[in-house]
Amino acid sequence: QVQLVESGGGLVQAGGSLRLSCAASTRTFSTMAWFRQAPGKERQFVAGIYRSGGDTLYADSVKGRFTISRDNPKNIMSLQMNSLKPEDTAVYYCAAGSYWGRDASKIDRWDYWGQGTQVTVSS
Repeated sequence: QVQLVESGGGLVQAGGSLRLSCAASTRTFSTMAWFRQAPGKERQFVAGIYRSGGDTLYADSVKGRFTISRDNPKNIMSLQMNSLKPEDTAVYYCAAGSYWGRDASKIDRWDYWGQGTQVTVSS
């Protein structure tokens, strides 16, 4: 049974940094991503990565601030979040699958999901 387990969330002041990690319990996925969901809002794409990082994709709102990476031998994907803003506050979810293309930002393209980790940025 595939399990994706997120860690690294927490409370941070605006301008600060956090690093999220997602550990996959079984096989290595060709594509992995981070999504987030703020209260009362739909889940939205944050960043995605293909294989060992040869191709990445970011939401416009996080470009230049967030960096996605992965360590395939360890089955771990990370999200380094810098210059955090209050609007980054959300539950962050790890996703994994096999699709990579122009629809990678769509929720239905992803096969497996973690339980989420809370990120709160105070002003």
